[in-house]
Amino acid sequence: MAIPVPDHLKPRGSAASAPPRRPGSVRRTATLDFTWPDGLAGNTVLDARARDLGTADDGTVTVLAEAAVRMVTDQGRIITEIGSAPELPGLADLAGESAMSGFRRRLAGTGAVSTLVGTPLYQLLDDVPGATLVSGAAWQRWYDLDAYLELKADVSRRLMTDVCTGYQQGSSALEPDGTLRWRQDRQPAVDIDAVDDDLAWHAHPHPEGVTMRRARRIDVWADGPVLRLDAFFQDSSTLPEGGRQSIHEYTLTAAADRETGTVLAITPVARVLPYDECPLAVGHVAALHGLPLAELRGAVLTRLRRPLGCTHLNDMLRALADGPALGSYL
Repeated sequence: MAIPVPDHLKPRGSAASAPPRRPGSVRRTATLDFTWPDGLAGNTVLDARARDLGTADDGTVTVLAEAAVRMVTDQGRIITEIGSAPELPGLADLAGESAMSGFRRRLAGTGAVSTLVGTPLYQLLDDVPGATLVSGAAWQRWYDLDAYLELKADVSRRLMTDVCTGYQQGSSALEPDGTLRWRQDRQPAVDIDAVDDDLAWHAHPHPEGVTMRRARRIDVWADGPVLRLDAFFQDSSTLPEGGRQSIHEYTLTAAADRETGTVLAITPVARVLPYDECPLAVGHVAALHGLPLAELRGAVLTRLRRPLGCTHLNDMLRALADGPALGSYL
């Protein structure tokens, strides 16, 4: 039995990744591309890139900042290699540690991260654990489901009740014992490059074969005393028959007081999600209204935790904390 979802919250399907750039705006785009050169049994390679692009009132553009991260992990998601541009002191010391559990805590422990908050490099590194978590889903359509579940036996037997909104008690996503049903919705993805503007996104790889990509965009501009934000978030993977499928996808608009950074409104729209109940997370976002944008990375984790939040929407909401940094370019 599914938990009822109001019609206005139900997913609306994959969307174009970027509207035309506004004069007098700043756009951050980021991509994290995962590949497996030696197959599923081999290492995972991450090629992550990001760019901040300013568009002036007269339409001229300026690259304000760029960043890249390369990481290799083994089958256990343990980092074997990691590096960045610009170079981050202490980052290589994370080799030998998990790319998921505790990654952000250890990253903070390098001591250099405090100077990076609000930068595209920080966004890429902050995304590593969440994107790594979902990256293996890229293989699902390349295997018979029974064979895939055998490979993922540790996940298929894991108790998931109340881990997130989609897995809340009574969700159609779960078996009675709390394990996953694996009846996930997938939709054809609109490729992020399916836009008319060659500068809409930064240059990013286009790997062949089995790949997973997390793509983000956030536009920021001033509207009198209000800072406006428009964002896009998509986890997608390649398909054996060609093209891509969207696994998690949201769009979002937000507004904040330009002087204080106080959140005035946040309106997410579910586009593609794996389970019927996942969009119910959108109804909890009002818990962030009235908070400073700059505090959202921490506030989302406390106010929208477990059945109150969607892991992927939470990642999108946390990135709004960079709104003031992007707004400072205006």
